[in-house]
Amino acid sequence: MKLGLKFGLDTLSKENLQFAQQMGVTHIVVHSPDLGNEGVLDYFELLRMKKFIDSFGLELCAIENLPGDHMHPITHATPERDAQLAKVCTSIENMGKIGIPILGYYFSLAGVSGHWRAYESGGGRGGAGLKSFDYSLVENAPPIVDEPVSVTEMWERLAYFLERVVPVAENAGVKLAAHQDDPPAETLFGTGRLLTNHDAMQRLIDLVPSPSNGLEFCQGTVAEMGPDETIAAVRRFAAQGKIFYVHFRNVRGGFPKFDEVFIDEGDVKAYRDAGYDGVITPDHTPRVIGDEPYGHRGRAFALGYIRAGMQALELLDS
Repeated sequence: MKLGLKFGLDTLSKENLQFAQQMGVTHIVVHSPDLGNEGVLDYFELLRMKKFIDSFGLELCAIENLPGDHMHPITHATPERDAQLAKVCTSIENMGKIGIPILGYYFSLAGVSGHWRAYESGGGRGGAGLKSFDYSLVENAPPIVDEPVSVTEMWERLAYFLERVVPVAENAGVKLAAHQDDPPAETLFGTGRLLTNHDAMQRLIDLVPSPSNGLEFCQGTVAEMGPDETIAAVRRFAAQGKIFYVHFRNVRGGFPKFDEVFIDEGDVKAYRDAGYDGVITPDHTPRVIGDEPYGHRGRAFALGYIRAGMQALELLDS
C-alpha cells in the first residue's frame, strides 16, 4: 500500500510537501485545481504542478474533483452540458498525457453539506473539534435548486456523463473514481442523491463496465451508511479491483446522525485481506488544539496511525 496526502492549490506549498516527506507520505492528491480557463485543465499548468510535486520525490497520483464550474453544466443538465463534457474529456486527455492516473469526482448537486458542526464546537475526546451531522436539522430545509431533482433524474444524468467520458478516460489511461454521497441521504436540499448504499455503488460500476470506471472509496461515508458497512464494502469492491484510492476516516454513529471522530477506531487490515494495494489518504481529521488551518497536527496523527498499521501488516511499499 501507499501512504497519500491531499492538498488544494492554496496549500500545495514547499513547506507542506516537506511536511508530507517528513510524515513518510509517497503519493499526493490535489483537490479541485483551478488550472487554466474556460472549463479545461490546462496541459502546461498541470505539467508544472506535477513537476513541482516530483521535485520532492513525491508522486501526483490523483486529481480529486474538477473545479465546480467544470461540472455544474453536467450535473445540472444545462444547455451547455455537451460543450462542457467535451472540455472535461480534454482535461482527462491532458491528465493522461502527463501521467496523472486518477480523476476523482463527486456527482452531486448538494455536495458535502448539512453538517451542523464543523470542528469549532468541540465534541471529541479532549475537546477536539468534530464535524457532525443530524438529518433532522436539515430534512425539511428549503431546496437549493429551482425545481426538485429526483434520484431517477440524477441517475440519468450520471449515465449520460459516464457514457461519454469513460471511453475517453480508458483510452487516455486515466481512472474515474466516484465519491460516495456524504451524508448518504436519499434526498438533501431538494436534490436526489446517488451513492448512498452498496448496491448503488455497484450500479455505478455496472452502468459503463470499464477498467476506468470505479470508486474513490470514502471509508467514513461508507461507515455512515450503517453498522458493519465498511468491511463488507471493502471486501465487495476491492475484490473487483474497483477501489482506486481510499479516504481513511471514521465515524461515531451512522446516518441519520453521526460524528466524524479520530482515525484510531479504524482498521487497515480489512484492506489487506481484500487484496487492496493502492493509495490510502487521511480524510477529514478532528481539529486539535493549537493546530493550523491545514490541520497539520491532526493529519500527522492520522498519517502516523495509518503508516504504523501498514508497517505492522508489512504492507508499506518502500
